Amino acid sequence: MNINSPYITYALMATVAILLILAIRLEIRLRRMLRGNRVKDFEGTVVSALKDIEKLAEAKLEIEKEIQNIKDKVRRNIQTAGTVRFNPFEDAGGNQSFASAFLDDHGDGVVISSLYSRDKVSVFAKPIKKMKSDYELSEEEKEAMRIAWEKNKE
Repeated sequence: MNINSPYITYALMATVAILLILAIRLEIRLRRMLRGNRVKDFEGTVVSALKDIEKLAEAKLEIEKEIQNIKDKVRRNIQTAGTVRFNPFEDAGGNQSFASAFLDDHGDGVVISSLYSRDKVSVFAKPIKKMKSDYELSEEEKEAMRIAWEKNKE
């Protein structure tokens, strides 16, 4: 075959045309991808995307810290309550007296008791720290704490 053959010339022209079409298609795709971006080239788009990813990672860390703070605060809030009604005096009718315990996840909170008699009502509040109080607790108050604590563990 001769190098000056028209077939080789046609083959070379066809190859150049195919390469030119592929280059144009690639250019069109790149322009579509870069459309809407403030950057003019592919490298700038990648750098911009990496900066956005870094900002998102920082925001994610801040959000995770805030979620942990919220979880810690929620654990310190009253989670459950337990109430026991009782009759402390023989001459008073019904179970009008009560003891209610309000506890958080750590067993901290308060017990509020009300003793009812015919001529007066007395109300007491006792702070609770880790399921214990510096004040003497009645059996009913202890039972209210136990009920609240068991509800908390459900």
